Amino acid sequence: MKLASETTAGLWVPLVPSLDALLARLESLSLEPGLAIQRQIALRLALQPYFEGGAGALLSPLPQETELANLSLYADYYPQDGQLSLIEQLRDVITEHIPQEEREWLDPVKHSYLDLAEFLSVDEQDQRLVFRSLGDARVYRVPDGAVRKGLQPGQVLLTRLIREPGDVEWERAVIAGAVIVLSNEDGKGLLNATLDYRREVEISAGSFELGDWPEFAKRYGHVLLWTFARMRFAALVDAVRSIHYVAEGGQPCLYALALYDHSEYRYMVEAIAGLEGFEQEAAVPSNDGASASKDAQHFVQRGVYGALESVVVARLILTATQLWVECDSRERLDAIKHKLAATFGFSLHFRGETHTPPPRQLKESELAVGEPLTLIISADEDRALLNGFLETLYLEWAERACPSLGNHTPRHVAASAAGREQVAALIANMERHDPGIRRVGHAAFDYNKLRAHVGIDEVAR
Repeated sequence: MKLASETTAGLWVPLVPSLDALLARLESLSLEPGLAIQRQIALRLALQPYFEGGAGALLSPLPQETELANLSLYADYYPQDGQLSLIEQLRDVITEHIPQEEREWLDPVKHSYLDLAEFLSVDEQDQRLVFRSLGDARVYRVPDGAVRKGLQPGQVLLTRLIREPGDVEWERAVIAGAVIVLSNEDGKGLLNATLDYRREVEISAGSFELGDWPEFAKRYGHVLLWTFARMRFAALVDAVRSIHYVAEGGQPCLYALALYDHSEYRYMVEAIAGLEGFEQEAAVPSNDGASASKDAQHFVQRGVYGALESVVVARLILTATQLWVECDSRERLDAIKHKLAATFGFSLHFRGETHTPPPRQLKESELAVGEPLTLIISADEDRALLNGFLETLYLEWAERACPSLGNHTPRHVAASAAGREQVAALIANMERHDPGIRRVGHAAFDYNKLRAHVGIDEVAR
């Protein structure tokens, strides 16, 4: 997820001292009380995706994004309360002396705009770096310097280029400090998404009046920042989806779970044995050497997981009353659920599912790598995952119809002496086949909670 990494996506270019001083004046002016509300509106506009639906809790803007938003405030934004723009206010001020070398930058800053500049070459004789705008093919010739380090031809800069004072052709320009470096593919993708937005605006307005690229970028430069932010969010989602979760032994962690009830054990055994892509697996012995599940049948699906080949990526565990499904991803869980529904129909009674891996705080730098991230899920994390899932499922267990109890509720059946024995046997069977016994060596759920729900005696441990 390199788009999220400050070290790979963001750069700073030293400013000409006189331009730096002018931008500092604009910043100071924007912080005055009379402009505080307009400053907030402008910055929220430029960084809008980070304020949508709590997105800022997932990802923060890069410092360079924030600085480019500030530059849009200085150079592009017209206050909504009728005040002059910041540059106009500073240009027309007569109460403060502004040195001429700073004033020379006022018009170039005022006419600048965000752009996507593709790096072409180095002019060694002129000591300039040559860029070309992806928007309108305008050529920029930027002083050679720190930005050249690590820059490869074809890479694209999302930045603000300001023409040098006196250059009416605007070929000689300087980079206004903040730079976001993109691959050529990402740069062109950002441009195309921005142009799609432009077409939508024109269609909505019923006219094609946004002008050429410089005019559009001046009025809607914030859309370039929006698009980049959304690209970062998309890269984050892709990075999270590609994380490989493995158990402590190195095998895939089957964190995507579903549970079904049934009452047709023999039929289910024969039908699952015939499911395409599954093979029967011997029950894993418990710590005391006995079978972890005397009457449980295990079926596994093997596949590729990262660098691992022919490893278990899904498992079906059939007991006398339940069918457990364990998978390495939500997508595989969905596919298997559809296959089970097509095969068994109403013979299976869906009880619930979870496809959220154990929570883990990740840094952006951990996701900003080319290869998928591998996370090891400890036995304690796995048990907590199972316990949370079962706590949710069994919260209303006593009040739900149970196929193995003739579709009566456990509470209703437990109202009689014979029924209490039947419910007690059912809970004991569920406890004996608790998935935690096989996965982490002991039950993940306290089944005395179920006994208490239906009013039968707890079992001492």
